[in-house]
Amino acid sequence: MPRFTKGAIPSPNIWNTPHIYELENRAVDPEGRAEAAMSSIRSWTGATVLDIGCGSGYHLPALSATAARVIGVEPHEDLVRLARRRCDRLPNVEIHPATAQALPVPDASVDVAIARWAYFFGPGCEPGLAELSRVMRRGGAAFVIDLDATRGAFGRWFAQSVPAYSARSAERFWSSQNWQTQRLDLRMSFERRADLEAVLRIEFTPAIADQAIAETPGLELAYPNVLRWKRF
Repeated sequence: MPRFTKGAIPSPNIWNTPHIYELENRAVDPEGRAEAAMSSIRSWTGATVLDIGCGSGYHLPALSATAARVIGVEPHEDLVRLARRRCDRLPNVEIHPATAQALPVPDASVDVAIARWAYFFGPGCEPGLAELSRVMRRGGAAFVIDLDATRGAFGRWFAQSVPAYSARSAERFWSSQNWQTQRLDLRMSFERRADLEAVLRIEFTPAIADQAIAETPGLELAYPNVLRWKRF
């Protein structure tokens, strides 16, 4: 059984298959459009950066290359161990087992906070957003990157796999919280067809995954996302 911090909502993919999610991380956004969009709003060079839901720490080394300090937070204890192993030679990186609604950092101590595919949907995230308000420094910015379920085949497959999800409700929620929104046209690019198929099988229900595989020739697929951000 997975061991995780109380209060966490289980992830349907990385918690159960981190080795396949690693393939997904490698495939997503080869052009670095998400990083470019975030850094154009608020650079993390010389900053204290908080990665909320950092998983196995895939993005922490890249953040640490220019940030002064990087703090990863992840509720799944096995993933915390993987992240610490990945970053064990990076002196400016630390990883803590914790949830978004109980961040283990002092008040007004974070310049940039990033939650990538970890702060799903919006409604229900109020405790985590309250914690962001507590830990963010004045002049800082927080970013949330999520799948855009309103666009493309990927969004359609997601909507079919999670019919209870309402993109309209999510949009209303983030707008009510005074977050800004930017559409991101990302893609996934794989080296092997088997890897693409494995990723689709952890993202969708079995029947929808079969459909997605049948509709996706080759080694690439469009991955529409949405970037949300707020300045503090």
